[in-house]
Amino acid sequence: MPIDYVKRPSHPEPGPGISLEKVQAAAPGLVTFYKQAAVSLSKHGLGAQRAAVYLVLDRSGSMRPYYQDGSVQHLAEQVLALSAHLDDDGVVPVVFFSTAVDGVDEISLDEHRGRINALHESYGHMGRTSYHLAMEAVIEHYLASGAAAPAFVVFQTDGGPINKGAAEQILCRAAGLPMFWQFVGFGDDEFRFLRRLDDLPVPGRRAVDNAGFFPAGKDPTLIPDTQLYDRLMAEFPLWLAAARAAGILR
Repeated sequence: MPIDYVKRPSHPEPGPGISLEKVQAAAPGLVTFYKQAAVSLSKHGLGAQRAAVYLVLDRSGSMRPYYQDGSVQHLAEQVLALSAHLDDDGVVPVVFFSTAVDGVDEISLDEHRGRINALHESYGHMGRTSYHLAMEAVIEHYLASGAAAPAFVVFQTDGGPINKGAAEQILCRAAGLPMFWQFVGFGDDEFRFLRRLDDLPVPGRRAVDNAGFFPAGKDPTLIPDTQLYDRLMAEFPLWLAAARAAGILR
């Protein structure tokens, strides 16, 4: 991935990776998200958990309305606020994809307002939906990063990929890595493929269940913050336990 950036979250310590005071100073607009994320993390027993947070965003042509109405920016800010608990650097790498990887950059507490649309618009043509190259880009970055903590990947899309077999193979291969994939569906698609990925058999197809999925509907911004974070965190604790039991995660 072409960004000069290394994620090395610290070892777990009590409390969030970045304090409320630092978030208030650097990104006051994210304070509400940050507080709501804390409630969900505590509820799921993840108050001291550390993770390298990634965000993957769909740029296929049908996604245009969600960039225009601010839905994608909204999700990015929610993920950034979550990352301030799980990580201690205030930065989230972002992979934009359509037919291929359209661009790779980052958002941070210091630079996030309007950043998603600015990056999106700089990449030009919006292609078709293809997951696997974006997934490979995240895996490559994580393996090269030196991170001691697991990766928590939020993967947003509005439909199934054109190459389903490639995406399924990569997810199954990645089950042996300390990476959890949380898929989020925008729009009214039935998301049959993502539901299938979520239910791939263990150990028949993959070492552990390393993915979750939930649909966010036609207007993802209407989901209450507490509900959004609860959905993001719903399967992560289960994966942490399974990955530790399988020796995938220390």
